[in-house]
Amino acid sequence: HVQLVESGGGSALAGGSVRLSCAASGYTFNTYGWFRQAPGQEREGVAAIDTGDGSTYYLNSVEGRFTISRHNAKNALYLQMNSLKPEDTAMYYCAAGPGYNCGGSRGRYIYWGQGTQVTVS
Repeated sequence: HVQLVESGGGSALAGGSVRLSCAASGYTFNTYGWFRQAPGQEREGVAAIDTGDGSTYYLNSVEGRFTISRHNAKNALYLQMNSLKPEDTAMYYCAAGPGYNCGGSRGRYIYWGQGTQVTVS
C-alpha cells in the first residue's frame, strides 16, 4: 500500500526555521510536493520535486526561504523552511503524483499525507 506520513511541524517565531519530513512507503512516484492550507483558504502548492532529474518548483512567496529535497534511498521528502513569517502558518501536507513537473497543481497529486501543523508567531 502507499502511505505518506508527515512529521516535524510545530511552533516557531518569525524569522525562525522548521524542517518538515514526509516518510513515504509502498511506491516511488515521479513527483512529490508540499502543500499547505490555512483557515479560510484553499490548499496551495508550496514546493515540488521530480524524482527523475531533481527539478523543483516553489511558490513565489516561499522562493529563497524554503527548500524541498528528497533522500531517494529512504523514499523520504523534506521541506526546510527558513525565515518563517506569520503568513506561513498552515497545515502542511506532503503529496505524491505519477506525472512529471506537477508543480503546485493540486489535481495532479494522487496520494496525500495527514498533515502537520506549522504555526509561526
